[in-house]
This record gives sequence, structure tokens and C-alpha cells, in this order.
Amino acid sequence: MFENPVTAMMSVMDLEPQTDLARHYDSGGWLARFAGRMLVVCPRCGGRALVIPRPGIPDPRYFSELLFQPRRLACGGCGAIDGWKPEVQGAGLVGAVLGGSEDPFFQRPLWLQTRCAGHILWAYNEEHVDELSAYVGARLRERGGARPTMSMFARLPAWMKGSDNRSEVLAGLEILRELAKRTAPADRSAAAHERGDRPRAHRSMYFRGGPYAS
Repeated sequence: MFENPVTAMMSVMDLEPQTDLARHYDSGGWLARFAGRMLVVCPRCGGRALVIPRPGIPDPRYFSELLFQPRRLACGGCGAIDGWKPEVQGAGLVGAVLGGSEDPFFQRPLWLQTRCAGHILWAYNEEHVDELSAYVGARLRERGGARPTMSMFARLPAWMKGSDNRSEVLAGLEILRELAKRTAPADRSAAAHERGDRPRAHRSMYFRGGPYAS
């Protein structure tokens, strides 16, 4: 399994993080914008699988719609396939709930996980890693957006935001970036396993109906 011993951590820390260390502007974007493509642990072989919207459905107009789109889990290694669609409640659809180290559709462990600063550092995909690196590495952080408290960055845990952990978190994000290039079961991080730390369920509803209901 892919892991981050001290020696590996030190070599990663020598890499230059892909981030602007001067300034980061938070536009108020939600975590949902990274929900279109998730790297997860395959339930059959333990390698890397993808969770993506079911092919053939319309592109979402808003990132929040990604939480209601039917999903497909597919593993290129062993060929495993699974499907998910939102629960129908009355005239609306019940959406997935983001957060935690499991994907919100199939409850599979995220592929991009590593132990960091006494916690679990995770991301949905490479773009998510890049955004986190830009924020963590910035010396100046500016907040904007109409609802800043809904921002992904505003909701990050304190241990990721503190300057004392900056180097270690950046090193952990580099480990996730390397993990994203790997697909075999033997490459799986020792941190990527079920721990049931998904967020408390809540009923986010979508009433537009149409193509997502089938």
C-alpha cells in the first residue's frame, strides 16, 4: 500500500507545491464544484475507481445539481460497475451529502487520503488537491463571495488552516497528487479504508425533476 513514512514525507516536502505562496482569494465556491468526478477505492479489487455522472444526462447548470445526478462507479482495473440514483420524495429528489473521507454516493473510501498532522487529509480529485494547495500555501488569504460561510475554505478544519501545520499539510497534498497518478490495488494508501466519518445526513431537495428523476 502507498504510505507516507517520514523519509517519504521529507522527500515530498522538498518538492515545490503547485500554489501561489503570496495570495489566495476565496470567491466563496462550495465543495460541490469538485463533486463531478471522484476517485474512490474499488469495492471489488481495491484499486482506483471513478465515480462520475451517468453518461447521457445533461450537463448541470449549477454545481449543486451534481448532488442529484445519477452516478456510475467504474473500475478500469477489474471492470466493476455500479449505479446510484437519488431517492425520490414526493415531487422532489433527495441529494447526496458531501464531506468526510467517503464518497457520498456509494460510501466508498476516497482514493486520495493520507495521514497528516494527526488527522486524515483527503480530496475528491486532482483539481480539489490543487485548490487546497493554493489556499494552504498562501501567506495572505482574502475572503469574498455573497455567502462566505458556505465556502469550502471557510469550512476547512482549523488544523489545515493553521500556519504551524502549513508545511506538513502541503507535503500531504503532494502525496495526494502522486496518489492520483496511481491506479493499482497495491498503490492504495493505508489511510484509505472505511471509517464511517461521513457527515450527518440532511434532506437537500431538488424540485426541478426532469431527466434526473429516471
